[in-house]
Amino acid sequence: MIIANNWKDYEILDMANGEKLERWNNITLVRPDPQIIWKSKSFPSKWKNTDAIYNRSNLGGGSWEYINKIPANWQIKYKNLTFNIKPMGFKHTGLFPEQAANWDWMIDKIKKENKEIKVLNLFAYTGGATVACLSAGASVCHVDSSKGMVAWAKENVISSGLQDKPVRYIVDDVVKFVNREIRRGNKYDAIIMDPPSYGRGANGEVWKFEDNISDLVELCTKVLSDKPLFFLINSYTTGISSTVLENILNLNIVKTYDGKLSSGEIGLPMKDSKLVLPCGIYGRWES
Repeated sequence: MIIANNWKDYEILDMANGEKLERWNNITLVRPDPQIIWKSKSFPSKWKNTDAIYNRSNLGGGSWEYINKIPANWQIKYKNLTFNIKPMGFKHTGLFPEQAANWDWMIDKIKKENKEIKVLNLFAYTGGATVACLSAGASVCHVDSSKGMVAWAKENVISSGLQDKPVRYIVDDVVKFVNREIRRGNKYDAIIMDPPSYGRGANGEVWKFEDNISDLVELCTKVLSDKPLFFLINSYTTGISSTVLENILNLNIVKTYDGKLSSGEIGLPMKDSKLVLPCGIYGRWES
C-alpha cells in the first residue's frame, strides 16, 4: 500500500461505525466510508467538535447536517498546490486526499525529465492530478464529461497560480475524445485515468468499469508517444483487485514498451494511530 502521509491541511482524526472524522483545514466533517467496519472509536472526545455530518438516507443518497455554520467553499493546501473544497450532495468534497500519494509520484517522474511532458488526464474530475502535473512543468489535456467538474478544475488551477501553464480543458466523453486524438495524430507522454464504476458521458454514453476499462487502455496505447513516461490507472470500483489493473497494463503496454509495472492499494493514515484507511487501488506502468 502507498500512503498519502504528507498532508498538513487534511487528516483523519478518528474512524469507527462506518464513518470517518476528518479535518479539512479548519473544518471538521464526518462522512461515511464502507471500509470502516469496526465499532470502537479511538478518540471519542474528538467527535464533539464536528462542524458537519453527511447522513445517508435509506432511500439512497443522503444530505449534510450542519452542526456549525461553515462556508459554502474553502481552500486547503498540499505543499505548493491549492484546492477548493465544497461539500456536495453525494458526500464528496471535490477532492480525494489519498491521491496525493500519486501526485508526489507523478511530480517526481515529470521533474526528472529534461523535456516537456505531455499528459492526458482522463475522467479528470476537479483536476488534482492536472494541478500536480502542471506544477511539475508538464502540459496537460484535462478531459471530463461534466462541465461543472471541469469548471471546478479551472478554479483549482487558478488557485494554485498555474493559470498561465499549458492546459487544455475538454468537456467530452473520454472514449470519443481519445478516438478523435487518434485521428488527429496527437500523442502523449503520460496518461492518467480515474474511471468511475458506472457513469454516463456528455451525451448519455454508458460507462461500466468491468466492461470498458480494458478496451479503453488498449485504445489509449494509440495516443502514446514513442517514449512514454508513465500510465496510471486509479479505481474505486468494489471487488476489483489492483492486480487486475496491473494485468491490463501488462497486456496492453508491456508488449510495446519496456518498463516497470506495479499495483496496490492507496491509503490515508489516521492521526495519532497506527490505523490506515484503504481508499481504492492503482495500477502503474513507468519507463
